Amino acid sequence: MAESRASAVWVGNLADGSGEVSAASGLFTGAPVTWAARTSRPDPKTSPEELIAAAHAACYAMAFSHTLAEAGSPAKRVSVNAVCHFTPVEGGGFAVSRMELDVHGSVPGLDQQAFARLADEGDQGCPVSNALRGNVEIAISATLDT
Repeated sequence: MAESRASAVWVGNLADGSGEVSAASGLFTGAPVTWAARTSRPDPKTSPEELIAAAHAACYAMAFSHTLAEAGSPAKRVSVNAVCHFTPVEGGGFAVSRMELDVHGSVPGLDQQAFARLADEGDQGCPVSNALRGNVEIAISATLDT
């Protein structure tokens, strides 16, 4: 079993306060977070949703690469851009409502149809997709690069 750890500190109220998030690995420490970074992105601060998008992009890229290799078509390259939608909820509050994955890959021997089919299969093997599935809509756009 592997464990990943992170920590956060918040000071002040939601609207005017601020905080920091750090990864136990030391890869990033004291990354600033604010409510404004979640809703309007006014400055170079991160948000939980940006971190979810990064985690989903990385996880899906690995899972899809594995799916392609298992299908006998290893990728030369796979790139994934993820968008995490943070939307108001009727009655108040906000929710992560949708994840969009824009997937591009260079995979010798595959056509666009096979690439798209395997992209959907890769989603089934992505632990982050599986953690979100059922609560967050996941949309995948897959493009085979020529």
